[in-house]
Amino acid sequence: MTADAPAWPADFAGHYRAAGYWRGETFGQMLRARAEQYPDRFAVVDPAGDLRRWTYGELDRRADRLAAGFLHTGIGRGDRVVVQLPNVAEFFEVVFALFRIGALPVFALPAHREIEIGYFCSFSEAVAYVISDRHEGFDYRDLATRVKAQTPTLRHVFVVGEPGEHTALSAVPREPVRPGGYDEPQASDLAFLQLSGGSTGVPKLIPRTHDDYLYSLRGSNEICAMDENSVYLVVLPAAHNFPLSSPGSLGTLCAGGRVVLCPGPAPETAFPLIAGEGVTITGLVPPLALVWTQAAPNTPYDLGSLKVLLVGGAKFSEEAARRVRPTLDCTLQQVFGMAEGLVSYTRLDDDEETIVTTQGRPISPADEIRIVDDEDKDVIPGEAGHLLTRGPYTIRGYWRAPEHNVRSFTLDGFYRTGDIARTTPSGHLVVEGRAKDQINRGGEKIAPEEVENVILGHAAVHDVSVVSVPDDYLGELTCAYVILREGAELRPAALRRFVRESGLAAYKVPDRVEFVDVFPATGVGKVSKRDLRNTAAQPAHP
Repeated sequence: MTADAPAWPADFAGHYRAAGYWRGETFGQMLRARAEQYPDRFAVVDPAGDLRRWTYGELDRRADRLAAGFLHTGIGRGDRVVVQLPNVAEFFEVVFALFRIGALPVFALPAHREIEIGYFCSFSEAVAYVISDRHEGFDYRDLATRVKAQTPTLRHVFVVGEPGEHTALSAVPREPVRPGGYDEPQASDLAFLQLSGGSTGVPKLIPRTHDDYLYSLRGSNEICAMDENSVYLVVLPAAHNFPLSSPGSLGTLCAGGRVVLCPGPAPETAFPLIAGEGVTITGLVPPLALVWTQAAPNTPYDLGSLKVLLVGGAKFSEEAARRVRPTLDCTLQQVFGMAEGLVSYTRLDDDEETIVTTQGRPISPADEIRIVDDEDKDVIPGEAGHLLTRGPYTIRGYWRAPEHNVRSFTLDGFYRTGDIARTTPSGHLVVEGRAKDQINRGGEKIAPEEVENVILGHAAVHDVSVVSVPDDYLGELTCAYVILREGAELRPAALRRFVRESGLAAYKVPDRVEFVDVFPATGVGKVSKRDLRNTAAQPAHP
């Protein structure tokens, strides 16, 4: 690790290596090993447009050649590259090429827009940005043009598809390179930077090493019974930590299985792929799982190959969890985790009550869990409290965020997850909610401060407070309480349009807007978001 990213103390790192958790393997080496083991087995299936099936041998060669091309363009070890691609095969070609040369992908989601991408590129000092030309009606080339003009370090924009004024990814020189023909990273080096959900308006970058992330993949594969016969359907955005690693696409490739990319999450898109490709496992957020369980009884497609449905990203209600087995005829695995590290799964051999009422047990015997009160004192077993964790795949600090690290990590290295949880006598976690003022809208994390800052930019707005609203479908919605300037007039629809047009992702646009004269206050004069949330939970005004 670099000085930008706090490392595990030497004694912990030594223990993790001695125990075999960290094996000294990089992602580039992992792919090369699978290509040698399964050269003709399909690794990635991309049904979009012309159906493409890449074998492990082909993916390995593509990654090698693109790695050489990136080096030719001046991208090298330690450089940051923002990758914003939909579920297309090139996603894997790009990230494995970057892994090979030690450049760091910064994983962005297709929903991110100018505010987020501009920040990611600027803060990470990215030298390149990889996009598709268009996706779901949005032109990423225009976005790239604006971001590039504002980011002095950003030298390259590579486009999958028609490049416009930028460079086509297919035009990057791809001369074959012999293995070892360039300086590959070490397993202890950073592999990539993930994005935190964030409870403030400034997302943090999460530094993951080859060693720690590959361990989480191997542990997930063992728990989820992944092997070379597994077929994983990537339904959620490929760069999201859940479909990337739990066990996700990277776990599938680590196991020698087949990754099938789904261009959209709707049952009418996903079900034909499950039937046609023999999908055995996939992962969904709770709202999508509800849609699938409603659609499955009436589908004409044979979903019999699906053995495991992982549900995570937000808490899955017990009532909804009980619908999975009767409707989809597969085993539910609840997943609770975070891009910072800790991942907990229900086990395939857990009884049904445990599966539907808990969020499972951590991956590793080396995962340390503490449940503490507001004073950081351990609570009585079974009581709810703040969840703290440290372990062989949980980071010790965010990238270039020393002040935030002081708040987010204890002096002895436990990460403050921001979750309220309790443990059962069997060691399973039950997650009760969030301690942080973060909104979880169907698995998409929203920082109220970020949305508030945008709304405050409207000329008619005096003050604003954004809070969560309980919702049976998405878990939480957003409600913006707004105080207008004296004499100003504004309709909710106009304010929502203003936020949408500001460059924020669509899921961050407030679901409700309420105009008020004053905010409730706490005893020290702060805005009482608790009172606002209680008010927001009441029926909306007509």
